[in-house]
Amino acid sequence: MSLPRQRPDATPFEFDNSFGRLPGAFYTRLRPTPLPDPYLVAFNPAAAELIGLDPAYCATREFVEVFSGNRVPQGADPLAAIYAGHQFGTFVPQLGDGRAILLGEVRAPDRRRWDLQLKGAGRTPYSRMGDGRAVLRSSIREFLCSEAMHGLGIPTTRALAVTGSDAPVVRETVESAAVLTRMAPSHVRFGSFEVFFHRGQEDELRTLADYVLREHFPELLSAEKPYVSLLSEIVYRTAELVAHWQAVGFCHGVMNTDNMSVLGLTIDYGPFGFLDGFDWNHVCNHSDDGGRYAYNMQPKVAHWNLYCLGQALLPLMEMEEAEAALQRYEPAFDTAYAMQMRAKLGLQTAEDGDAKLLERLLGLMHSSRTDFTIFFRSLALFDSAPGADNRGLRDQFTEREAFDAWALEYKARLAREGSVDAARRDRMDLANPVYVLRNWMAEEAIAKARDGRDYSMIAELQQLLSDPYTEQPGMQRYSGLPPGWAGAISVSCSS
Repeated sequence: MSLPRQRPDATPFEFDNSFGRLPGAFYTRLRPTPLPDPYLVAFNPAAAELIGLDPAYCATREFVEVFSGNRVPQGADPLAAIYAGHQFGTFVPQLGDGRAILLGEVRAPDRRRWDLQLKGAGRTPYSRMGDGRAVLRSSIREFLCSEAMHGLGIPTTRALAVTGSDAPVVRETVESAAVLTRMAPSHVRFGSFEVFFHRGQEDELRTLADYVLREHFPELLSAEKPYVSLLSEIVYRTAELVAHWQAVGFCHGVMNTDNMSVLGLTIDYGPFGFLDGFDWNHVCNHSDDGGRYAYNMQPKVAHWNLYCLGQALLPLMEMEEAEAALQRYEPAFDTAYAMQMRAKLGLQTAEDGDAKLLERLLGLMHSSRTDFTIFFRSLALFDSAPGADNRGLRDQFTEREAFDAWALEYKARLAREGSVDAARRDRMDLANPVYVLRNWMAEEAIAKARDGRDYSMIAELQQLLSDPYTEQPGMQRYSGLPPGWAGAISVSCSS
C-alpha cells in the first residue's frame, strides 16, 4: 500500500538544539546515510503523542523518509556525539556515536525537549571499523524492550519507530538493515565526561557539566556546590534504576560506562534479557565470558561505573566531596531495592528480618530455577488461612518441604502486620507483572518480520507490554513458561 505524500515544505517539528550549540569538541556534524528503499516496520503512537506528532503525518511517506535518515527535516541539526567509556572494565579513550545520529531536539506541546536520534543511520567518525548500520533484529529488540520497560514503570529511552530495508548488513550472518528512532530528554552518558577528563580538557568538562545542570537539573544551580549536587543526583538516580532492574529480573547485558545515562535512564539495549528460571549468576550476554555483567553483579557494577564518573568529575570538586557523594549509592540502592521487593511480597511495613526472608526465598528459587515472573505474580494467591497448603506455589519448587518452611515464616510475617489476603493480592498485582519481554517473544516477532514482513506480532507485543500488570484476554501464551526451544536463544553484543 502506497503512503500519502506530505507537502515538500511541510514540517511538523519545532526543533531547539541545545546540544548542538555546545562547542565543536562535543560532536561532529554530519548527515545520515540514506537507507535504500525504506519501509515502515513499527510505529509507536504513544511516543508520537509525547512530541505532538499528528497521526496523519505518521502515515505519510515523508515520515518513513525522515526516520530512515533519507530526508533531514527543516530545523534539524544532525550530529554524532563523542564520548569514551570503560568497556568490560577496560578504558577505551574514544568511542562516540558510531551508528547513531542525533537529528536534534524536538519541542513537545508541553515545551519539554526530546532528542530524536536515528540508530543505524550510517558511518560516523566514531564508527571505528563498523559500518554504522543497525540490523532489523536488534532494532526490533530495542523497540520492544524500551516500550516494555516504560510499561513496567522503569526509566528508559523511548522508541518512536523502526524502518527497514532489504539492504544487506554483515554481522555473524548477512542480515537486513534497519533504523530505530530513539527518544530521550538527553543521551549524555557517563562516558561523555570521561573523554574530556582523560584528555585533560578541563574547560570542556566544565562546559558539559554546566550544560547538564542548566538543561536537566536547573534546580541544582542554586546549590552551594552544584557539581557535587549533580554527582549526588546521578548516584541517586542510578541506584533507583538498578533497584528497578533487579526487582523485575532485568539483565542489561552491557553495563559499560558509555551505556550509562546521567539521567538514570535505561539506555542502549543490546543483549538484554529478563530472567526465566531464577539464577543469581545469570549472564544474558554470550559475549560476556567472565560474567562481569551477570544479574547479581549489576548493583556492584553500577557503583563501579559511578566511581568512573566521579573520577572524571574530580577537576570540578574535591576528592572528599566526590567520595561522600559516591558513598550514598549503597544505602540508596538498598533502600530502593528493599521497597521494591517488599511491594512484590505484599508487605506494607518494614521489619529487620525482611531481608533474610527475601534472601531465603530467592535461594530456594535459585536452587529450583523457579520462574521469576510467574512465581512472584502467583505469590499474590498465597492463602494465609490455617491449614492452607498453597500447592500451586510449592509445586514451583523442587525442595517443597523447604518452601513449606518458608511459607510458614511468610504467613507469620503477614499476620504481624495484620495483612488481609484480598487487599494484599490487589497490591501485589500492581507490583508483579504478568508479562515481560522474554527473549523467545522477541525472537518470534523478529522471525515473522524477517521471513515474511509480518509485523503483526511486534504490534501485538507492543500493545501487550504497554500494560504488563493487567491480565489480557487471549494472551495466555505470553504469561506461561517459555517454550523448550527458548533455552537455545543466544544474544551477544551484536544483538
